[in-house]
Amino acid sequence: MPVTDRPGQQRLALRLEYATIAWNLGEAVLTIGLGIAAASLALIGFGADSIIEVFASAVVVWHIVPGHAIDHPERTSRALRLVAVAFAVLAVVLMTVAVRDLTTARRPGESPWGIAYLAATALVMFGLAVAKRRLATRLASAPLHSEATLTMLDGILATGTMIGLTLNAVLGWWWADPTAALLVALAAANEARENWAEAGEASLEP
Repeated sequence: MPVTDRPGQQRLALRLEYATIAWNLGEAVLTIGLGIAAASLALIGFGADSIIEVFASAVVVWHIVPGHAIDHPERTSRALRLVAVAFAVLAVVLMTVAVRDLTTARRPGESPWGIAYLAATALVMFGLAVAKRRLATRLASAPLHSEATLTMLDGILATGTMIGLTLNAVLGWWWADPTAALLVALAAANEARENWAEAGEASLEP
């Protein structure tokens, strides 16, 4: 796509972010509700992740909204730091829930509707993540690329939670879900570190 269509690419990126925000708001309400009904901390934790994703998407909307220079070093650095905070909060939330579930051997409740919704969410998040990464490359937007990674992790978490709930329901493998959540938490912590470092580098650019 030609560079002269940069405003059009920004508008497309905004539409993707608005779609992400809308989906995650509904996702938070639904999965937390299903989690409470099934006494499943896995689903409740996933709903909390959705709220964090909404914050990260809002940061990117602020960064790429038309009328602002998205390649301005100070603006880019601030956006990267905010996305890094979102990654860090996600890592803390997931690690806390995962460690507690593993140490207490807490078994998540069965929720067929939750499993079905998580499968749909995984497909949506993976699709959005791929589209965002392509636009981030065209726009040379580091915050958009980082938020696309958060969306990808959301899809991975949805897949892991779905598999964990399914294995628990079918085989009684209660530890599968918190183990998957712990792996995503470690990945999120690493992304938080890398984004914070990248923000420092961006602030030094002329």
